[in-house]
Amino acid sequence: MINEKLDKNISYLDDIFFECGDIVKRKFPVYLFGKETFVYISYIDMIVDRRLIEENIINRLMLEIHDGNRPSVAANAFDAIKDCAITTADLKETQEMNDVIQGILSGDTALLIDGYKTAIVISTKGWPNRGVQSTDTEVVVQGSKEAFTEVFRFNTVLIRRRIRDSNLKVHQMKVGKRSETDVALLYLQDVVRPKILDEAIKRIKNINIDAILDTGYVEQLIEEDWLSPFPQCQVTERPDKAAAAILEGRIVIVVDNSPFVLIIPSTLNTFFQSSEDYYQRWQIMSFVRIIRYIAGFIAIALPGLYLAIAVYHPSMMPMLLIFKMAGARESVPFPAVIEIVIMELAFELLREAGIRLPGPIGSTIGIVGGLIIGQAAVEAGLVSPIVVIIVALTGISSFAIPSVSLVSGFRLMKYFIIFASAMLGLFGFWVASLLILIHLVSLKSFGIPYLFPFASGDVNGYSDFKDTILRFPSFSMKKRPIFANPDQVNRLKVPQTGNKKKTE
Repeated sequence: MINEKLDKNISYLDDIFFECGDIVKRKFPVYLFGKETFVYISYIDMIVDRRLIEENIINRLMLEIHDGNRPSVAANAFDAIKDCAITTADLKETQEMNDVIQGILSGDTALLIDGYKTAIVISTKGWPNRGVQSTDTEVVVQGSKEAFTEVFRFNTVLIRRRIRDSNLKVHQMKVGKRSETDVALLYLQDVVRPKILDEAIKRIKNINIDAILDTGYVEQLIEEDWLSPFPQCQVTERPDKAAAAILEGRIVIVVDNSPFVLIIPSTLNTFFQSSEDYYQRWQIMSFVRIIRYIAGFIAIALPGLYLAIAVYHPSMMPMLLIFKMAGARESVPFPAVIEIVIMELAFELLREAGIRLPGPIGSTIGIVGGLIIGQAAVEAGLVSPIVVIIVALTGISSFAIPSVSLVSGFRLMKYFIIFASAMLGLFGFWVASLLILIHLVSLKSFGIPYLFPFASGDVNGYSDFKDTILRFPSFSMKKRPIFANPDQVNRLKVPQTGNKKKTE
């Protein structure tokens, strides 16, 4: 509780913020109602808007507020300061010292008045930030170039700007015992499924951890199956993609200090979708979707399939190709599985090196390193040319998938299929593939089947198939996906004389 005696409050705050050199504190008098009243303000330097504090608070308290220039309705010094001295609308009163401390740590300014048990916490946040930048990981040719930033309120505004609906709610809470990180759930109140919303709020409130430093913390702590390598929350840095997800009835989780947001629930199908899919004509984007699904199969299955056929079932290949592969492998001292593993690990090293190095250098290392290492390995007789082609095609296919988190799951499962194929041939390949498929079928994301609509598609009248491998024309996708509240499934009304042909 806040004490009436200002000096006791100051002493308490001094103890709390002992050896905190970035805390700014000042005590000064204000003359009201014929007597001198001391006030005390405190904030953290460089995370506040100092101009707002100096011009709208300190200047008015020290120079403009006096007996002749106070509101007539003010009954005491506290009301006079609150109603006339502070010219910002975003403030709140509190009688708890913990609220004062948390306000200061959050970038607000605390104002305490001698003789009163109530403090004023004024919103003066002015965090250093890099502004709204362009996207780095989800680049599109057509569409918005804006990306989320590390500033929490910027991110909510970027979504609010795209959905100007009073039903867009921002359920805000603090997570992390020490970090007190702002976390918000954004959703359309009339479109979201209440059961999914309640479950999401429950899981986030149950997080008991010292600090939340990125959305990755929240993602791992709210997943249903933490053993699965496949992501159950969609991650994006694009505000337009997050807004589109909210309009579908999904929930967006915004975490302070992170330029990425989470989208829940998520299905395997959503990870193959890109914002650009809906900005261009449906014919070309359907073709691109097919390419992505083929790339997904290649990224996870091609090395294992090559091993199974080349080692156990060479008769399945054309005779000329068998002779060429046998001639190329004649000088290779390792079994085919060792070749594949060596080249795959070399590609993983190049991928990681390219990410860690600065942009221009990283891309150069990836291209030049791959060419040099691949050519040198072939000339040295360590691997055959066909293996270099297989590994390169697998890596290129993984880059065609829009979701980085899904690619990470494919990267792990690829080795599982490789070793199963090396041991049992095509039988091992199909067993490993079947086990992965069974695992995918068993997964759920906040109650939604992970393979929907490929599994249980009839629940929503098979309408979700219009936005899967093929992207149907926009006018034909009249219903929202399975994520939405059944009472709000309709999202598009097409006139009867619209895109339909007249029938006689």
